[in-house]
Amino acid sequence: MPDPDSNAADPNSPIIGIDLGTTNSLAAYADDAGPRILGDNASGSGLVGGGIMPSVVRYEPQEDGSLTTIVGLDARERAVEFPLTTIASVKRLMGRSLADAAGDAPYLPYSIVQGPREMAAVAIPTPDGSATLLTPQEVSAQILRAIKDKAEHALGTPVHKAVVTVPAYFDDAQRQATRDAGRLAGLEVVRIVSEPTAAALAYGLGSAQRAKAEPTTVAVYDLGGGTFDISILRITPGPTPETPAIFQVLATDGDTRLGGDDADHALVAMFLTEANERFNLGLPDKLAEALGSLPPQTRRALLTFAQNVKHRLSDEATAAISIDLGEGRTYDRTISREEFEALVKPWLDRSIAACQRAKRAAAKQPGGDTIDAVVLVGGSTRVPAVRKAVADFFQLDPYTALDPDRVVALGAAVQASTLAGRSRNSLLLDAIPLSLGIETVGGAVAKLVVAGSTVPARAKETFSTSVDNQTAIELKVLQGEREMAEDCRELGTFHLRGIPPMPAGVPQLEVEFLVDANGVLNVSAIEKRSGQTATLQVIPNHGLTRDEVNAIEAAAIEHARDDMTRHRIVDLVAHANLDIKWITEAMDRVADQLPADLREQINASVNMVQDLAAQAKEDWRSVDPEAFAKAKQAMDEASVPLHEAAISASLKGMPGRTT
Repeated sequence: MPDPDSNAADPNSPIIGIDLGTTNSLAAYADDAGPRILGDNASGSGLVGGGIMPSVVRYEPQEDGSLTTIVGLDARERAVEFPLTTIASVKRLMGRSLADAAGDAPYLPYSIVQGPREMAAVAIPTPDGSATLLTPQEVSAQILRAIKDKAEHALGTPVHKAVVTVPAYFDDAQRQATRDAGRLAGLEVVRIVSEPTAAALAYGLGSAQRAKAEPTTVAVYDLGGGTFDISILRITPGPTPETPAIFQVLATDGDTRLGGDDADHALVAMFLTEANERFNLGLPDKLAEALGSLPPQTRRALLTFAQNVKHRLSDEATAAISIDLGEGRTYDRTISREEFEALVKPWLDRSIAACQRAKRAAAKQPGGDTIDAVVLVGGSTRVPAVRKAVADFFQLDPYTALDPDRVVALGAAVQASTLAGRSRNSLLLDAIPLSLGIETVGGAVAKLVVAGSTVPARAKETFSTSVDNQTAIELKVLQGEREMAEDCRELGTFHLRGIPPMPAGVPQLEVEFLVDANGVLNVSAIEKRSGQTATLQVIPNHGLTRDEVNAIEAAAIEHARDDMTRHRIVDLVAHANLDIKWITEAMDRVADQLPADLREQINASVNMVQDLAAQAKEDWRSVDPEAFAKAKQAMDEASVPLHEAAISASLKGMPGRTT
């Protein structure tokens, strides 16, 4: 793989910044005019506007066993109709075992199963009754590939390199999984940057424009859809305009299982509990079992209701919902903002506790005892209770001039511009979120690189044997802040063999940890007396092996050889046929609920798309892909009321019994 630093020699080589989010993803690019969101003025083709693409993938099994994909807005909007094959919030599964993901599983309509090395995987049912297993990396690669395509369209040139952001508290397994996803998408991830740090880069540009000459300590509170981070950084402007500003991370903390998804889950639990009590639905007392007893369509619909309520309560004092349960039963509920805030208070308190820890750690660093500004990042920071809690804790009004949904991508583009040699305005000194070490005798942990160390980081320590005539040493690499190995996460194991027999304590084993700028750990060991060496680039237990990534990548390259125009036509035909199938089935069920003129409009748009699909099947060269895409979009828009009617009908399938 090329050396990322080689980009500096070619300032015209595009390196984009990508914010791969739990809920939404987007890309940005920085040139002489500064950073900008790519596709900011575009709509359609998976975008919701403003360059934002929902991080949702729908898989459609084909008769030949292959899977076609729909990424973005269309996948999200049809999630209720395709609950088992629509994958959302996959970021919460990245680099995690099946046991790690157990808390999220009951709320997800799709199936989470155990994949290789106990990692979580998703199972896509196929027409023959079996299932195709996909890793979270493969699902994320589909999102990244769609973002890459949008960037290439916006820039008018191929894109092969990117800076990708991750939560600051992503561990080594999750960072490696993100790199694997980029590689599967055809992207060289030249740098992984923590999301709060990227936000600070974007904020730092604003500081420079305000000609703020003195150093500034900034707290970045990042609450997204699935993860939470708090980072405290020191921004030191250069002494001259030509000298880069220094962005140094003083402290970081967070929780990779805390975000807007948890608020959605809390609302779903409230809806389900109250409906069960009010109508005697006969659901199990345990929430996980109650959720598991519901049809996938109902679980997906409940999540959609919860998300809508959460969004409305950010701007309104109350939000009303009405859920038709069938058999004359309707669950009506008006949720006040105060109720919602009480519901999410436990999660909000957890985030403030992390802020307290980060603030204490930063105070030990030069310039970290006083916070000058607070920056909000992530869509969940739009919740008024979040903003108030942050303001109360830091005793500062949060800086809100930056769009919390876009600031991370803009900061990633700033770092990408620096790596490409276009800009020298900033020097990024990121920090390691969790300590790294090895297991010693008795199961203790010897920490070589402590949390908060600036990357790149290097540390050495000398160890010896505890048994006479020991000729091999097993080294377990650990990550965590606890003192015992059993309380930390094992990242990998390697062996140093061929040591000459010597009394215990005589061998001199020098272990070196090297954390590169991406936060990826390399470990080496040498026994000085014999010269025996061993090295390891940590491949997390829950990640993909190099061979597996190579195999998946090779398959992707093989398919990528097809002509792009033909590929697009084929995809349009496949997606159109599937949408027509859904529309036809929905019309059979709920057409009588629609006005006659709307039924005629839907049928006319379906007929037009069917004609184009048939024409493409005969000769794909005879079809204009742009005209096909517009006709399909018109059909999708015409069928929105049908989709809404189908959602209502699916909710009537909730289990229950009459009193």
